[in-house]
Amino acid sequence: MRILLSICLLIISLKVSSQSGIIWNPVVNISNNTFSNLHPRISLDANGNPLVIWGRINDESVFFSRWNGTMFTAPIKLNGTFTVAAASWMGADIASHGDTVYVVMKQTPEANIASHIYLVRSYNGGITFSSPLQVDNIADSISRFPTVTTDATGNPIVAFMKFNKSFSESRWVVTKSIDYGDTFSVDVKASGWGNSGEVCDCCPGGIVSDGNKTAMLYRDNNKNIRDTWMGVSTDYSASFSNGFNIDNNIWNLNACPSTGPDGIIIGDSLYAVFMNGASGSSKVYQSISTLSNSTFQITQPLTADIPGISLQNYPRIAGDRNAVAIVWNQVEGGNDQLPILFTNDIENGFPVTYDMVDEDNITNADVELRNGNVFVVWEDDNSGTVKFRSGTFKPITTGIQENTSQDLFSISPNPASNSLNIQLITDDAKLIVTDLLGRQILSKHIQNNIQLNISDWTNGIYFITVQSGTLIFSQKFIKE
Repeated sequence: MRILLSICLLIISLKVSSQSGIIWNPVVNISNNTFSNLHPRISLDANGNPLVIWGRINDESVFFSRWNGTMFTAPIKLNGTFTVAAASWMGADIASHGDTVYVVMKQTPEANIASHIYLVRSYNGGITFSSPLQVDNIADSISRFPTVTTDATGNPIVAFMKFNKSFSESRWVVTKSIDYGDTFSVDVKASGWGNSGEVCDCCPGGIVSDGNKTAMLYRDNNKNIRDTWMGVSTDYSASFSNGFNIDNNIWNLNACPSTGPDGIIIGDSLYAVFMNGASGSSKVYQSISTLSNSTFQITQPLTADIPGISLQNYPRIAGDRNAVAIVWNQVEGGNDQLPILFTNDIENGFPVTYDMVDEDNITNADVELRNGNVFVVWEDDNSGTVKFRSGTFKPITTGIQENTSQDLFSISPNPASNSLNIQLITDDAKLIVTDLLGRQILSKHIQNNIQLNISDWTNGIYFITVQSGTLIFSQKFIKE
């Protein structure tokens, strides 16, 4: 397979600059250091503008800032009156679907059954947010490490680690909403595929979803074997019926690494990145797995054993169509570095070189891609700020389907008052319309362009979903 051959042949990387084809803009601060800089995470609004969250440990807060077209807005606090878990190695998480934005966070103290996981949401790209909404139904259990993604209709899917009241029996569970965060289903277990049944209890995880497929990535603890595993759902996160090791380095460690995996889904493939120390030093790896038959294919280090590099950690991955980028932290000669490995055509694998985004006092980073733009945020412990850098690259066209509603249909006008035009880019599809509470307004098969009479619909936000074969796309419109 061409992907596998490319990865095997292109695995040796060297420290270089401007080799990826990315044209970089200058580094900027998102805010001043009074707001701190812990564990930044990035997502994008409907127009591809960056949305960034991070934590502050002295008052256990989570902050949000967005790019308004010319600058980052003044940070706003999202956690209301309660305190939340914040650290360099873990914290709140963010996901977006168009201008619908979700942020999840864990209330402190963590080891308390009265401390819950909460979600705040925005329907206008982060201009305003809701009050915190409780996610977990933990009864007499304890929860931590929330992570979030969205389904094809923009509903949130949240994963978190769960314990018994004695802070043992660690496992990963997943809960989903069909009313955009108002309520959540009873959580289902997504881990436990190793022999031990327990997971590494101080390592964050990651969840990704595409169509009917959801992957829950986590670090296992099988009698101190700390490899990365994946639970797989093929029924829209309703259940996780399979799981397997996507690491296979057999890392035996009688301690907790405090670092977790990340991943993306492209077609039927899951690309995961993680840190593993089985070689004797902390190194970052990429693996590829096939979701439809739950088959692990290959894992390889992102770089060779480069002289002077003593530590690699905290890898993050993002994709847009056929473009994929990976960022991580590494230490060379005692200096922190933030490399980025980038390809604008994942079918041809990654290049032999990586770019350097920045150097000196870098801890945790994140990355996003959209329409020929790459965005990187990171925790800079020299300035005490969240740093941001953007760049541009030339996208290419391949057979990989872009996950955007415009591939199947377009709507106009938006907002609409009396009628809504739906123009198909396929000749046969199922149309579903739901309101903001997830209630189904309309469901029908269509074979050509149609005009909906919406004059008697209640004013508000609606979601149109079009399904053609295995492709499911959705977008939001406003009835006014």
